[in-house]
Amino acid sequence: LQKPCPSDCKRIALPPPESLRALGKLDLFTAIANRESHREFAAAPLSLDELAFLLWATQGVREVLNPSAALRTVPSAGARHPFETYIAVRTVKGLKPGLYRYLPFDGELAQLSRTNNVVSQAGDACLGQNWMADAAAVFFWTATPQRTEWRYGAASHKVIALDAGHVCQNLYLACEAIGCGTCGVGAYSQEAVDKLLAVDGNEEFVVYIAPVGKKMRPA
Repeated sequence: LQKPCPSDCKRIALPPPESLRALGKLDLFTAIANRESHREFAAAPLSLDELAFLLWATQGVREVLNPSAALRTVPSAGARHPFETYIAVRTVKGLKPGLYRYLPFDGELAQLSRTNNVVSQAGDACLGQNWMADAAAVFFWTATPQRTEWRYGAASHKVIALDAGHVCQNLYLACEAIGCGTCGVGAYSQEAVDKLLAVDGNEEFVVYIAPVGKKMRPA
């Protein structure tokens, strides 16, 4: 259900989902109507509550059905949920800049590295999309295809791509609900982004990326 976490990783507890209800007060109609991609971000940091809300909205766990299946906050073919979520952090209150991985079954973040310029590195790995350097955080979703392949075989590449779209759309709507912006990114060097996350590029590899930050206020 979740990639094992190295025992020597520092873990940071996230606020529980039920404590985050007050964050997203925007009605769904308005969130859908106003949803758009943002490539400019304000300097204000995200709060840890806001990051936790976005993580829950995109890969939060609703119910564990059995040792190999769980229901989450997004749909997935056969409830396979083949993704892991990594976050490159620049400015999030309560977190040091660096690379983290979301542990949804534990309600925690695993700190993988302390790197002040990891968000800039993400922009470089995305074929020089330097606007990403102003994001407060960058979401990376990696696919672990084995979770899906044992059930769907040759069709797995299609359903994994569909599942990734579900995840990023939830991020767009959740961002809209809390005054943040995002932009789904599919243009990147596969080798560079996999290296940035220290994944092998075969059994686990990046499939989608989305920088997040506070919206620029109108002049």
